[in-house]
Amino acid sequence: MKNRKFVTVSLAAALAIGTITANGVLVSADAEKGTIKVAASATPHAEILEEAKPILEKEGWDLEVTVFDDYVQPNLVVESGDFDANYFQHIPYLDNFNEEQGTHLVNAGGIHYEPFGIYPGTKKALDDLEDGDTIAVPNDTTNEARALLLLQDNGVIALKDGAGLEATVKDIEENPKNIQIEELEAAQVSRVKDEVAFVVLNGNYALQAGYSVSKDSIAHETSDSEAAKTYVNIIAVKEGNEDNEAVKALVDVLKSDEIKDYINETYDGAVVPFEESADSDKAEAVDATADAEEDTAAEDAE
Repeated sequence: MKNRKFVTVSLAAALAIGTITANGVLVSADAEKGTIKVAASATPHAEILEEAKPILEKEGWDLEVTVFDDYVQPNLVVESGDFDANYFQHIPYLDNFNEEQGTHLVNAGGIHYEPFGIYPGTKKALDDLEDGDTIAVPNDTTNEARALLLLQDNGVIALKDGAGLEATVKDIEENPKNIQIEELEAAQVSRVKDEVAFVVLNGNYALQAGYSVSKDSIAHETSDSEAAKTYVNIIAVKEGNEDNEAVKALVDVLKSDEIKDYINETYDGAVVPFEESADSDKAEAVDATADAEEDTAAEDAE
C-alpha cells in the first residue's frame, strides 16, 4: 500500500512538471515551447531556416517555414499576425515598405548579407556592350537603386549627384551607350537573361537562377563594403514583438556558429554571415563615455 501511494504521488509530481513518454522517460514541459511561424524566400532564406529547425527543436521550438515567391505577402502576413516573423528582406526595403504600405514592421536581428551582382545574359563582358543594349534590374525602390549604383561603379552609367539609395532610371545623367534599363519585379529578372545583355540580381535570385557569385558574376559588391551593413538581411517582426521569447530564440540560432558554418560552406560567397560591427560597438561605447563625462561635468558645475 505504501508503495502504491509513492507511485501515485510520484506520477502526480511528474505530471505537474512535465510529461511521461510511453517508455517512462520524463520530458520537461519546456521541451515543447510552441511553434514559430516564419515566412521566407526560397533561397537562401528557407534553406537556412530548415538548417535551424533541428537546433530549435532541441530547445523546444517547432519552426514552421512557409515559402513565398514575392516581396509583398511576407510582410503583410506578419503585419496581420498570421506569422511571427519573416526572413527575406534588408532594412532599406523594410523601411520603404512601411512608408508605402503603412505597416509597422521592425528589425529583430541581422542574419546575412547577399552581394548584389551583374550577371551575363546574351553578353559575357561589359566591354561587349553595344549601343541600345538592354540590362534588366529589379523595379522595387531600394533594389533598383542598388542595381543602378553597381552599374555606375562599373562605368556603364553615371547618376546625378546625391541620387543614392533612392536612385531610379530618371536619375541617370550619363548613358554613353544608350543602354535601356528594363525594370522588372525582382523574381522575374533572372528569367529574361536570354533576352537581355545582362541582368542585375539580388543574391537569392542569383542562386535560384543557378549563378555562382565567385564564378559567374561580372562584378559584385564586396563583402567588406558599406553595402554589407546597409543591406543585411534581417528577421522582421511586427513592432512590439522584438523581445518575444520565440523571436529571440529564432534570431539567436540563426546567428549561431552552426548556422554561420552552414552558410559559409553552402553558398560559395553568395551569402555571407552578418557580423555586428566592432566599430559600431566601439562608437556606442565612446558615446556612452562622452555622455557620462558630460553629466559629471554638469554636476561639478552645479
